[in-house]
Amino acid sequence: MSRPIRIAAGQGFWGDWLEAPHRQVTGGPIDYLMMDYLAEVTMSIMQKQKSRDPSLGYAKDFVPLMERILPVLAERRIKVTANAGGVNPRACAQAIAESARRLGLAGKLTIGVVTGDDLLPRLDDLLVRGHELRNLDTGRPLRDVRDRVQAANAYLGAAPVVEALRRGADIVITGRVTDTGLTLGPMIHAFGWPADAWDLLAAGTVAGHIIECGAQCSGGNCLVGWQRVPDLANVGYPIVEAHGDGSFDIVKHPRTGGRISVAGVTEQLVYEMGNPAEYITPDCVADFTTIQLRPAGKDRVRVSGVRGRPAPDNLKISLAYSYGYKAVGTLVYAWPEALKKARAADRILRQRLADLGLQFEAILTEFVGVNATHGPLARSVDEANIPEVQLRIGVRARDRAPVERFTREIAPLILNGPPSVTGFAGGRPKPEEIVAYWPALIDKREVEPCVERVDV
Repeated sequence: MSRPIRIAAGQGFWGDWLEAPHRQVTGGPIDYLMMDYLAEVTMSIMQKQKSRDPSLGYAKDFVPLMERILPVLAERRIKVTANAGGVNPRACAQAIAESARRLGLAGKLTIGVVTGDDLLPRLDDLLVRGHELRNLDTGRPLRDVRDRVQAANAYLGAAPVVEALRRGADIVITGRVTDTGLTLGPMIHAFGWPADAWDLLAAGTVAGHIIECGAQCSGGNCLVGWQRVPDLANVGYPIVEAHGDGSFDIVKHPRTGGRISVAGVTEQLVYEMGNPAEYITPDCVADFTTIQLRPAGKDRVRVSGVRGRPAPDNLKISLAYSYGYKAVGTLVYAWPEALKKARAADRILRQRLADLGLQFEAILTEFVGVNATHGPLARSVDEANIPEVQLRIGVRARDRAPVERFTREIAPLILNGPPSVTGFAGGRPKPEEIVAYWPALIDKREVEPCVERVDV
């Protein structure tokens, strides 16, 4: 029977704790380091970067992070899977290769590059050939917004990651590979699971889902007993200790903060959950209702019993398109009558915008400290004793001009509106482009992953 493997989560999103990967590779034995960078809007941000500079389009902070740990990876033979490549995995791989050479690691590491997910160059051809790419939420065909599309990426599964590892890659850099595929891939590779072993693939998918958000399953952002989670300043990121039969434990390195518990793992399991019986991925459909969790020691949760079914014939596509513009401004009002002052300022600002004839698709006001979190469900408060209230008002419009004018109308309230503004948080707001999300499906046969090898 194959020995267990340990897959450590190092990043849960683009912008996660930079210390986590170093702590994972130096804090104890692991076989793989998994780093997940991509959210839906991230791809459009990277596409914009690449359009301005063809050498960009990936998570740039991934490169210095890797440069810091490359010697440890080479010494301990730890393999990496990361979708930090964004819309330019080749450029990302070249940057890592250059870092490795500077560190004297030439000939000691091999990089695998996974591409094929970027459908933006093929979009018009797909539409001409009858692929309507209808929005999964609204049913609208993509042609309605085609001229504003900024990014289009199919969700690849674990298969190309497995292929890269099979070809000897020590570091696998991908574009839009699913979060779960980055963990499932090493398990398939290590244990030799066949492509139709649906229960095993589902188990690996569940493992990937549990650790994809980093410390969110090891004590961070934990609702149950959050006051008792120890030493979050030194939080240990999760590790999957996987077995060939599909069972696995969630653990963390010893002498780290945070907590691995059934409650914490359960909270992560229901994160971004639709139908729990049909967690659909390119690799399989996992039935989360079959998952069995039990404590197996201090900071150790055992996961078993996962059942799965064949994956569908379609892949999901994440498209991003330009929708319009928005801006958000804030003013802080102090006691006494802080809430009354903030409400009066809101009325005055709205009146001025109306008097100017400005057209907005939406205007949203929140009173932070009163109703910003729970909205109309917020309990009534003792207005007289509220020490301070932040007025936060945002606007949205299809055109930039009214949003631009809004940004100039909020600051004058400091002197010509209600009294006691104590802070103009962030200065005058700036218009921001709104990037909207368009989910769609495409036949798997239209997407061909490509795996390349880059020798350092």
